[in-house]
Amino acid sequence: MPQMKILMHICCSNCAIYPLSVMTERGVVVKCLWFNPNIHPNIEYKNRLDALKRLHMLWNLDVQYIDDYGLIEYLRNVAGNEQNRCEYCYEIRLEMTAKTAANQSFDAFTTSLLISPYQKFDMIIDIGRAAGKKYSVEFFMEDFRSGFRSSWETGKKLNLYRQKYCGCIYSEMERYLKT
Repeated sequence: MPQMKILMHICCSNCAIYPLSVMTERGVVVKCLWFNPNIHPNIEYKNRLDALKRLHMLWNLDVQYIDDYGLIEYLRNVAGNEQNRCEYCYEIRLEMTAKTAANQSFDAFTTSLLISPYQKFDMIIDIGRAAGKKYSVEFFMEDFRSGFRSSWETGKKLNLYRQKYCGCIYSEMERYLKT
């Protein structure tokens, strides 16, 4: 029986650790995809990208990088509609992942966003399924949230950059206005 091949969107290195470990232990072939034009400001984007590159080297991962710092497009699509910014953010990343998975003949695609207790889990599932249907590739859904803490602890041991907010400038504002 051939191994299942999954393309996994990576939001950050820390969130990727547990899902990568679980799927690899099951014999799934995982290729990672970096596409996060939602992350701002640029120094935050660079820190997260560099952390994934470090994990890539440490774990000898197969990673495809779509290096797109998309501040202008992101702002054009969420300004004035900030309450729906997460939906847009998930859609652009999961659509790109589904499209890439279909073009590269993967069996399925998924996202490391499924590990975070801070994300809108049900919205991610709905958007992932819709993107899968659009591109005729399965959205692999698994609730990885039980591994969130262990994933971040492993990231700490590996000395990976640890972000303090979701990624967009609005989540940065919300994070630092609370302190």
